[in-house]
Amino acid sequence: MAALRLLLLLAAAALLVVASRGDASGEGPRGRKLLVLVDDLAVRSSHSAFFGSLQARGLDLEFRLADDPKLSLHRYGEYLYDGLVLFAPSTPRFGGSVDQNAVLEFIDAGHDMILAADSSASDLIRGIATECGIEFDEDPEAMVIDHINYASTEVEGDHTLIAGDDLIQSDVILGSKKIEAPVLFQGIGHAANPSNSLVLKVLSASPSAYSANPKTKLASPPSLTGLAISLVSVMQARNNARVLISGSLDLFSNRFLKSGVNKAGSKTSSLYSHEKAGNEQFVTETSKWVFHERGHLKAVNVAHHKVGETNEPGMYRINDDLEYSVEIYEWSGTSWKPYVADDVQIQFYMMSPYVLKNMSTDKKGLYSTSFKVPDVYGVFQFKVEYQRLGYTGVSLAKQIPVRPYRHNEYERFITSAYPYYAASFSTMGAFFIFSFAYLYHK
Repeated sequence: MAALRLLLLLAAAALLVVASRGDASGEGPRGRKLLVLVDDLAVRSSHSAFFGSLQARGLDLEFRLADDPKLSLHRYGEYLYDGLVLFAPSTPRFGGSVDQNAVLEFIDAGHDMILAADSSASDLIRGIATECGIEFDEDPEAMVIDHINYASTEVEGDHTLIAGDDLIQSDVILGSKKIEAPVLFQGIGHAANPSNSLVLKVLSASPSAYSANPKTKLASPPSLTGLAISLVSVMQARNNARVLISGSLDLFSNRFLKSGVNKAGSKTSSLYSHEKAGNEQFVTETSKWVFHERGHLKAVNVAHHKVGETNEPGMYRINDDLEYSVEIYEWSGTSWKPYVADDVQIQFYMMSPYVLKNMSTDKKGLYSTSFKVPDVYGVFQFKVEYQRLGYTGVSLAKQIPVRPYRHNEYERFITSAYPYYAASFSTMGAFFIFSFAYLYHK
């Protein structure tokens, strides 16, 4: 009997351990398992510093060759991975059941991806980038060239090693610590459709850059020039899936992450020379953003009720005073922290917003406001649409009907009806006087 009790206690303890681990893994907004596809296993060692930084943050990496015949992203209707790292720019096709559509469906399902290309980028890689709103230079031999903002070396080269410092101004994407050193880039440029609000340029080329074949003379003006060239871009889809696309695979390499940089213009000035390029900080911070370790918002505990009450009604009456509240938190990488802002708005919406009002915050994540229901009845919605640079979108909508007054809910005497009351009594009085005068006047 004692042995049976001991076995039951051990089983219960094991279940508690498993449950606690499950809870810990479910705390964050995203899972932690990534599939890394490479076209050569040597990339695993040449880019080990970047992969090591991902693993140090608790991400579980699985390395596979891009043409592995057993490759699959899902099984039995469930995705096997939470994110994808494509470091296989030259692969003409993926192995197994993975193809371009499978990768796009992976993103459509809300998963994240980092894609790195170079001058050997295949049509497959270019096609995936195009579907994400990124157009690489059509010339397969073209690279980004800059004769002014290049990284100077002991050997005079073709100025394709760019020292880029035109970064997006966003602490959410690049972190709160400024990247002081230029970022080394050697690869192909791309253009983002300016009408596509989902794509952002994270690292842009300088006005003196252009995209062309460095081994031949220019026969015609290049198609991509100056600020139109993006070196690294990100895309956040409407389902909050995040994608980073880089035109340089070397950007993530150990050589660039640990190399110093001496920007053209001066070989001695500290303004131009740095012992270490900004690549390590750049790829670390952007990968944190891509895999939702920063900039992910969640809204919980949405509530609304009449002023002075606590229960949520199934219907409001016109001119009711109501209160609305919601809690918004931001994932910091380790835990959920209160999100603090002064521009979160609530809409009371029917075809168009009848009420649009900023909500106040207690600095602890709670946003609340109160307002009067419009003097219009119908089916309304409480709507919160919050979209800010670098953050996941918050979209809340809850339908609620608004009814007019019942016949016994109006005031006994309505102020606005006083002229009609006066007209009625004055008509009766005038008729009485007329009748009296007509009957008794000789």
